Amino acid sequence: MDWSPQEMMIVAAAREIADGDVVFVGMRLPIVAYGVARLTHAPNAVGLFECGIVRAEPAAATLHTMGDPANQLGAAWCTGTCNLLGMMQAGRVDVGFIGGAEIDRFGNINSSYIGDFRAPAVKLPGSGGAADIAAQSRRLVAIMNHEKRRLVPRVDYVTSPGWLSGGASRRAAGLARGGPAAVITDLAVLRPADAEGALCLASWHPGATPEIVRERTGWPLRPLPDAGETPPPTAAELDALRRIDKEGFWRR
Repeated sequence: MDWSPQEMMIVAAAREIADGDVVFVGMRLPIVAYGVARLTHAPNAVGLFECGIVRAEPAAATLHTMGDPANQLGAAWCTGTCNLLGMMQAGRVDVGFIGGAEIDRFGNINSSYIGDFRAPAVKLPGSGGAADIAAQSRRLVAIMNHEKRRLVPRVDYVTSPGWLSGGASRRAAGLARGGPAAVITDLAVLRPADAEGALCLASWHPGATPEIVRERTGWPLRPLPDAGETPPPTAAELDALRRIDKEGFWRR
């Protein structure tokens, strides 16, 4: 294979962006995924960066953080976080990207505490804007490495709500829209299967197998009826990725 697992993750994430989507980009790999989508199949996608930047095209230089000067140069709008969160609250964000330390079978994400929050074994960085993105985007996409300690039956703490306990529980909690649409890992793509909202195996990346994915998942992972291998990155996607991440900072 002439691409890395990181590059496969970025390309898989980029494919979740449709043309014309308003995208709450998030940190790390989604920065690159937005650029790849914009240069390939989604030329009219708009990127919102939590620090208050709105872009209608990728930055000209590699971004190490969303607040880099290169992201401000040529931006459509440089404003504040509150304005962008207000757009999300108004229902104007089509897809939001976040990560986390743990995710469970209903797509709830923990980036706060490992263990009992009153005396945690590990204190994590916390939400930032992740809870808002998970609650208010029309679609939520999570990106993380595929390890059994990360994909758990139930997170220790719900920082960012997914389908909560499944079924109608998210709507009953007052979250009128959105919910997890996909989880992109270095091994696979998971998607909710039905009205229950439990995550299932949608595809496994080239070089992985369903057995490897199941072994590294903390709950019995069912395959979707049409599950198969993730299409490998195309030449156009790899070219776009390497134009966005010229230094190889994110794709190594």
